[in-house]
Amino acid sequence: MKILDACCGSKMFWFDKENVNTVYMDNRTVDTTLCDGRRLIVRPDIIEDFRKMPFENETFYLVIFDPPHLVNAGDTSFLSLKYGTLKNTWQEDIRQGLAECWRVLKTNGTMIFKWNEQQVSFSMVKKLFPCEPLIGQRRGKTIWLVFFKN
Repeated sequence: MKILDACCGSKMFWFDKENVNTVYMDNRTVDTTLCDGRRLIVRPDIIEDFRKMPFENETFYLVIFDPPHLVNAGDTSFLSLKYGTLKNTWQEDIRQGLAECWRVLKTNGTMIFKWNEQQVSFSMVKKLFPCEPLIGQRRGKTIWLVFFKN
């Protein structure tokens, strides 16, 4: 495989949700109907923790890291089911996740990082990056960043 989605969730932003070049990873599975009647399915290829990935160093050309961004959401709430939640240790968890993404990314590879500032500001997360991003885009409270590993 060439691509890793380290927190795939329900693969919301994927056009091809079964891309043959991609390993879809998450720490959970979900198959439920949400309060608005929509079905939510989280079915990763592998169930693992993004803080300790089961891959060799420099395995992937592209790593996508869209971790949970909520610290306050009920365990069975719509938001928790859809996006997952962070724990009180979120800063160390995100730092470890970024370090693991960087470790499994090949030299000359690209990492895409997505964050939403609904509950945790971008300025708090930016301190955890392994290096400066190349480019990025902010749309409302959602920020997309692109990193390149030299």
